[in-house]
Order: sequence, then C-alpha cells, then structure tokens
Amino acid sequence: MTLTGIGYDSHRLLEGRRLVIGGVEIPSARGLDGHSDADVLAHAVIDALLGAAGLGDIGEHFPDSDERFRGADSMRLMREVSAMIAAAGLEVVNVDCTVIMQEPKLAPHRQAIRENLATVLGIELQRANVKASTGERIGFVGRGEGVAALAVATLRSAG
Repeated sequence: MTLTGIGYDSHRLLEGRRLVIGGVEIPSARGLDGHSDADVLAHAVIDALLGAAGLGDIGEHFPDSDERFRGADSMRLMREVSAMIAAAGLEVVNVDCTVIMQEPKLAPHRQAIRENLATVLGIELQRANVKASTGERIGFVGRGEGVAALAVATLRSAG
C-alpha cells in the first residue's frame, strides 16, 4: 500500500525573530512569526506526513493554544510524527518540498535542510528533496511579508 499526503504552511516575517527553515537557522534580520519556532517547511512536511497516514493535521496534535508548544523545535515535533507513522505500521518513502521565499536565498542552506529532513525521517538523502522559489515580487511572499512552503509525502506499509 502506498499513501500520499500534501502539506502547506505560511507565516509572517517579523523583525527580531529567528528564521528557521527545515531546522536550519538562516541569517536574517527577520524571522517567522508563530507559536513554535514557526518553521514553515517543517510544518508543511508534518501536515503532509499526517495527511498520508490519515492521522489528522498539525493543529490537532500540536495546537497553538497549548503552551507546551510555545517556542517548540518543529524538527522535534516532526520526530514525534515520524514515531506516530511507525506505530501505524508505515514508513516514509520520500518527501518533496518547495519553500516560497523572496529573500534571503535558500540555496546556500538547501543541503543542510535536506540532511535534517532525511535524518529526522530516517530516509536516504536523495529521498528528501527541497526546492526554492520566489514570489516574483507579487503577493505576500513577493512583497517580503511572509514565507510559504508546500510538501508532498509518500508513505508505504512498513516491512
């Protein structure tokens, strides 16, 4: 059995916040606003994984109304989701992601992000793909107001 899920997330950019994408802190004067570390890519991947497994969504498992998740490391949350997937008798085949961000450029950090995803999900590096796009100076991303991410995850029965 093969299962596929899709995830999407977006966050506003704010002065004085850390910019964390895929567990990598990217030097920037502005970072993402959110209850946790606001790692937009990790959140999209988590939703894709949960969707493929039929296990709801990120807000159901890690609600922003719960103080336990204030400032949470989203890669830790992804590890928890990975454990849920394994407990359901499933394993990750691959994830394919796109980060939509006008600036700063993601390219210098892409490999480290891929390595983080592969490590946390227990998959080979080539099965954790990360792409980057800009907003072409249109919309909230293009105006530099925020960052968005899309992710697709494929799971299969373990064993």
